Amino acid sequence: MIQQYPSQLLEKAVQEFSRLPGIGRKTALRLVLYQLRQTPEEVQSFVEAIAKMKQEVHYCRRCHNISDSDMCPICADHHRDTSTICVVENIQDVMAVENTQQYTGLYHVLGGVISPMDGIGPADLEIDSLVERVANEDIKEVILALSSTMEGDTTNFYIFRKLASYDVKLSVIARGIAVGDELEYADEVTLGRSILNRTPFEGK
Repeated sequence: MIQQYPSQLLEKAVQEFSRLPGIGRKTALRLVLYQLRQTPEEVQSFVEAIAKMKQEVHYCRRCHNISDSDMCPICADHHRDTSTICVVENIQDVMAVENTQQYTGLYHVLGGVISPMDGIGPADLEIDSLVERVANEDIKEVILALSSTMEGDTTNFYIFRKLASYDVKLSVIARGIAVGDELEYADEVTLGRSILNRTPFEGK
């Protein structure tokens, strides 16, 4: 077998970078060669930032968003509307909704959606903790802001069933988001309007 790279160390670095989502071997090689051109101090700073993030990053005990402390800045903000929870699939979706500047309530990050094909069931997601929040906090509305995919709709319906016995308004973002679209890739104007024009969830 012909060795692709002149250095085994280079090969190993390219392999590690190419494990990142959306990074092929050509892009990985460019990133590795870029790091080789940096000073030892700059490379060390890069490595330390990744290691420190992995070791010290927290997940908010309330909404499961990424945080530097036990409680994320959004949950700790006394100016937020604490009676409304926007349920999203992942942390990227929190950032997408925040960028619209159209929503001032709290969030709940599920950590995924129900997907039997991928072996992800309700117990693998933060659904029970959502029910606990509705039961113990003064929540008036839960906005289901999941991607308009089959898995997203399945998760919406499951949450609807779990919250059916509680006196809470359940709504879903308007279908300005095309069917099959991932929330994090929607443009800010469309996503913002989808939040503002949300409709009651019918549970069908």
